Amino acid sequence: MKDIIRGKAYVLCNDIDTDQIIPAQHLVYSLSDHEERKMYGRFALSSVPDSLAGLPDGHIRFVKDDTFKSEFNIIIAGKNFGCGSSREHAPIALNIAGVEAVVAESYARIHYRNVVDGGFFIPFEINQHIYKEAKTGDDIEIDVKKGILKNLSQDKEYKLQPLGDVEAILRAGSIFEYARQEGMLK
Repeated sequence: MKDIIRGKAYVLCNDIDTDQIIPAQHLVYSLSDHEERKMYGRFALSSVPDSLAGLPDGHIRFVKDDTFKSEFNIIIAGKNFGCGSSREHAPIALNIAGVEAVVAESYARIHYRNVVDGGFFIPFEINQHIYKEAKTGDDIEIDVKKGILKNLSQDKEYKLQPLGDVEAILRAGSIFEYARQEGMLK
């Protein structure tokens, strides 16, 4: 886990569900096959309605055609990110697309748990409606240790909620790696 994350923001609204993150029809690819695995990144966030894809203007694809990596590595969203199903492929798809952090007002608890268990990205929470201020494509810097998000494009700074106990799991890489480090697994 990096201490400083820099990149471009992709802004979404409230209630982004797991079917919007990775639609059910794309759950047919093998995660153990290197080439098929890329398809999860290619279709990440492909079911977000066009008018809400990349706010404030929308109509910005998260992943362009013929690639599986997004130019946006930081997602900024409203409340209830990852609601809907317990689909474990949702955080995997975002990870494969290159997401390093999501900053949301809140998460569906099972999605949050899936993100932390796999160490797929850092799920920051924030008590402000920054998804209404940030713009897709804004340059962002997150100081993970200090819990500070800087919107370099708008010269604004925000305090993130502390990661708490999940930080150690994320730094270990996954809950299983954390358990091994702590001697709970051999």
